[in-house]
Amino acid sequence: MGRARSTFRQRDLTRAVKAVVVAGLQVSGVRIDPQGVIEVVTANPVTQDSRPPAEGNEWDTVLRYDKN
Repeated sequence: MGRARSTFRQRDLTRAVKAVVVAGLQVSGVRIDPQGVIEVVTANPVTQDSRPPAEGNEWDTVLRYDKN
């Protein structure tokens, strides 16, 4: 009996890790489930701050255009 076909390739894992690094996160681990889903675990989870910045941003001054 031979080996089962691989559910992921090394290049897929490499691309996923490189994308996380380019995004500015630190890779702390990788999980691959039996179906081949690759999950890259980061050391610094990204959190979204719901408060607007104190000085605002460029989108605060965008005018709204309603076509009526």
